[in-house]
Order: sequence, then structure tokens, then C-alpha cells
Amino acid sequence: MSETADAIMDAAERRIRDAGYDGFSFREIAVDVGVKSASVHYHFPTKESLAAAVARRYTERFMAAIDKEMAGGSDVVGAWIAAFQHALRSDGKMCLCGALGATSGNLPNEVLVEARRFFELGLKKLIGGGLSQAKAMRVMAILEGAMLLANVLASPVAFEEAIAELS
Repeated sequence: MSETADAIMDAAERRIRDAGYDGFSFREIAVDVGVKSASVHYHFPTKESLAAAVARRYTERFMAAIDKEMAGGSDVVGAWIAAFQHALRSDGKMCLCGALGATSGNLPNEVLVEARRFFELGLKKLIGGGLSQAKAMRVMAILEGAMLLANVLASPVAFEEAIAELS
């Protein structure tokens, strides 16, 4: 990817994590990046293709962070907690795929496929780390819900309180 494409994806990610799929336009992304709207369209012909690419990149980055935590000695739940805590501390925004998933009924199929992939891969990693499917789903639901609470309440402490039973 070019630097411009990366900058476009970074801007789209910030906006999606703030306001979901409907929370951005190509015009806004162009302003954020300092390029013409035609440049955004050149790199990503449609809003769907941009959002799908952002979700795909986010998923790869997030799963790599989980793998790194586990390679450093964390158990699978601890790795997921650390990844969510890092996301909350570093930018205080929602999980990108959680933000997309909240409106999954209205997402274009190309974007829904990528958001669903995040959750499917996540559950697979949790189960691969020794959790039952039911426990993996609870962990994922608690982490996503805790992040939502922390954002809505503007309180990182809410996240810590909500996940206390996981640690």
C-alpha cells in the first residue's frame, strides 16, 4: 500500500471507531488526509471497499497483538484483555469491528464479511487457547461490552470493573 492509501485507511479507521460505518464520507476522509476526494476514490473505489480494507487490516493487526501477548507468556484471556486495554488506553475508541458489528444489519455484505471475520477468528483463537466455545463467547461479549461501557460513560474504570471477573 502507498503512504496515501495508508493515510486514507488510518483516517477511515478513526472515523469508523468514533461513529461506525455511517460516520464517514469520502469527502471527510479527503479533508482529514489533505487530498482530493478523487484520490480517495482512486485508492478505494467505493466506501464499502474502503471499510472492508480497514476492517481486514484491523483484524490482522489485532490478531497479531494477541499472538504477541501469548508469545510473551500471557494466557489466552490475558492476551485478549491486554489487547483491549491497549486499544482503550491508546486512543479511547471502540473496537473497530465492534463498532461495525453494532450495525451489522445495515452493513454492505463486503464490510459485514470482514467484521464477522474478526469475531470468528477471535473465537477460534480463544477456543484454540483452551476455552470452551461458550466461555470464548462470554469473554468476547464481556470485552466488547466493557469497551462500549467505557466509551459511553467516558470512564476507563468502567472497563476494568466490567472485566474484573475475567482476570
